[in-house]
Amino acid sequence: MTPGHAHRVRCAIYTRKSSEEGLEQAFNSLDAQREACAAYILSQASEGWSPLPDIYDDGGLSGGTLERPALQRLLAEVRAGHVDIIVVYKVDRLTRSLLDFSKLVEAFDAAGTSFVSVTQSFNTTTSMGRLTLNMLLSFAQFEREVTAERIRDKIAASKAKGMWMGGTPPLGYRPDGRSLAIVEDHAAVIRDIFARYLDLGNVRLLGQALARERIRVPLRTMTSSGRAFGGVAFTRGQLYAILKRPA
Repeated sequence: MTPGHAHRVRCAIYTRKSSEEGLEQAFNSLDAQREACAAYILSQASEGWSPLPDIYDDGGLSGGTLERPALQRLLAEVRAGHVDIIVVYKVDRLTRSLLDFSKLVEAFDAAGTSFVSVTQSFNTTTSMGRLTLNMLLSFAQFEREVTAERIRDKIAASKAKGMWMGGTPPLGYRPDGRSLAIVEDHAAVIRDIFARYLDLGNVRLLGQALARERIRVPLRTMTSSGRAFGGVAFTRGQLYAILKRPA
């Protein structure tokens, strides 16, 4: 924008200090952050930048959460279209979590708001700034995927140790904390199926025998929804699953 254009660019200054950062550390104090941001806005006065009167300070609050009063107030103003640029002292004042960072950027983009970090030459009003931002967001995506993989691996390891990690328990069992307890009357059906299979040696014949004797899948209720299921004839697929199940 040329100096001739006196278009007003509304700038909001956001500052944060976590409780463990001592007030004696000058660069961490809210006043010092605000002064640095105000000076930066002043340096861009020829571009029409002007500070908004509202103060957005979160003193003594961690950057690990987005549930901060001043930040939520600022986001409401962004959504309402009252802010053009958010100015911070350092990116980590906004958030320390890449995941939250990508959420904030989505909210800013949706409202057409840019943000600038005074000490890191980080400015999403420029193409270089947007490139840096995209790199950071790629890392955030990577972090999300790695976390998801870790959770999957942890569940798999817990299952391998014989821990029950939720879901519909196999027929013959009910959930009991992190393991399974035997449901005696259902277990009797399962034992009968195994005994018959060892005798007949064929799943098709086993299915036919159960159907002839009207032995059906015991009625059960879903633990989560309370919906009833079962009470029907055993299918060949079900019998294969029962005979192959490690549990």
